[in-house]
Amino acid sequence: MLFYRSSLPLSRSTLDYVTRLIRRHRTKLRSKGRALPPGKQALMTVAYLKNGETFAQLAAGFGVGTTTAWRYINETVTLLSARSPGLERALAKAKKDQLRHLVLDGTLIAIDRLAADRPFYSGKHKKHGVNLQVIAGPDGQVVWVSGAVPGSIHDLTAARNWGIIRALAACGLIVLADKGYTGAGPHILTPYKGKDKPETQKRANRSHAKLRGPGERANAQLKSWKILARLRCCPHRAGHLAKAIHVLHNREAAIAA
Repeated sequence: MLFYRSSLPLSRSTLDYVTRLIRRHRTKLRSKGRALPPGKQALMTVAYLKNGETFAQLAAGFGVGTTTAWRYINETVTLLSARSPGLERALAKAKKDQLRHLVLDGTLIAIDRLAADRPFYSGKHKKHGVNLQVIAGPDGQVVWVSGAVPGSIHDLTAARNWGIIRALAACGLIVLADKGYTGAGPHILTPYKGKDKPETQKRANRSHAKLRGPGERANAQLKSWKILARLRCCPHRAGHLAKAIHVLHNREAAIAA
């Protein structure tokens, strides 16, 4: 077996943050005799999330068993996911930060499923996956990300099931969304539909798309963490992974700012 060194485009501050979470968790559990120190466990987890390497690859690189790698990474992802803000808290912070508007968008995370797994098949994207609902700010920062539902579920249905439509109505901020959310209510602005629209509606749609575009890049930022390129784990883990990435990504953005 061959080994090689690799690099991660993440700050040392982020690694230290994850290390502290693990150290506090171990102290709370009074856990001793671990195969890896907290720093190594943290590094293994961020490598898994950012580079999308398999448990077997990481286990070999860190000198532990595959089962140990799986257990350590899932433990850390759970710790990070728990620190992702709830919907009401996230919207309250967005309002406090005086964001000009919010962008609601759904994204499909591809999964390694068989054709028989019909509930996960997205007719829109022509592949199997899970649906995540993402709320972003006008500059593309991730405000909130939902859990995972099967890819066959429509964006508007998923948003209603998560209580997003109701929460956005209560927060009072302007919300932009694509045509998939038509009918969500007057508080969510969607483009005009239909052919041969008058010029005024065409201009409105162009302005709408211009404002919505930066916010929709939040999905691309989440997927820049390669673990979300194509999931090989249980589909329902996608929500925990996305929430963990949300926490780390926003820390990186804050450091860069």
